[in-house]
Amino acid sequence: MKLGLLTSGGDAPGMNAAIRAAVRCATEHGVECYGVLRGYKGLIEGDLIPLDNRAVGGIIERGGTILRSARSKAFLETEGQASALKRIREHRIDGLVIVGGNGSLRGARWLESHGVPVVGIPASIDNDVPKTQMSIGVDTAVNSVVDALDRLRDTAIAHDRAFVLEVMGRDSGYIALAGGLAGGAEVILLPESSRTLADVVAEVCEGVKKGKRHSIIVVAEGFSPSDGPEPSPSPGRLVAEALEANGTVDTRLTILGHLQRGGSPSAFDRILASRFAQAAVNWLVEGRSGVYTALRGERIEPVPLADVENACGNVDLGLLRLAGIVAH
Repeated sequence: MKLGLLTSGGDAPGMNAAIRAAVRCATEHGVECYGVLRGYKGLIEGDLIPLDNRAVGGIIERGGTILRSARSKAFLETEGQASALKRIREHRIDGLVIVGGNGSLRGARWLESHGVPVVGIPASIDNDVPKTQMSIGVDTAVNSVVDALDRLRDTAIAHDRAFVLEVMGRDSGYIALAGGLAGGAEVILLPESSRTLADVVAEVCEGVKKGKRHSIIVVAEGFSPSDGPEPSPSPGRLVAEALEANGTVDTRLTILGHLQRGGSPSAFDRILASRFAQAAVNWLVEGRSGVYTALRGERIEPVPLADVENACGNVDLGLLRLAGIVAH
């Protein structure tokens, strides 16, 4: 039996831990393993390399993915899809483990519908994959945000300033919510919760009246103030400019950007990635396909790939209310 291993879409800390575990679990079953370089683009071009236990040594602590990743518009076209299926047949691949976010899992679903045994592993720092409590990379990204908030608070206190931190999360505010709550932010702004710039300014000014000499505002990149311009290229900049224009508190903006993607994965992400990979390989060896791994409580369970089309629901607005209570 030959298994292919592919990482696709945005990289996430812990992908290498998943690669390592998948290869070594496959070896335990006596199964050959091949890595597909550059995601679906590499699959279309037949860019595969053999992977054994030694090839994946010393990578568990590394961020990114040794298989590299790429966005592939060609895989959305008939010609590219046909080429991908042809390469799978040419290399006699009996099944694929595909690691990535919603787009990658949709690609996995298409392959499975065309006769390729596939199991997906959710890896997305936004934690926006449905039916799993956590995806690979989320914990590391949130801890990066918390570390940034801890550092910003030091200088905010020293200078009696407001700091606006814009974090990733175009469609999901999970990073902003979890990072903001853990980092003690006074205000957290999410795509899932509508607020006006005027309301944010009023809240910060009220804090100043009550004796708060600094404020931390965390803004998800997908937040859109209901009284702001459309579209907004940087909601964090809008918030910072509104606070500066009010004149009550000196304000600085930090956009964390891709710093959230990189870095050594946390212990949680390394363990989750290893457990997901073990389950994915075991299921393919057992003949199970068309599912992705999901953390449900303490268990790893299979979820149909079709469920990737559902709403996610991992952002708990009850935590947003809690953050507002404990921040003042």
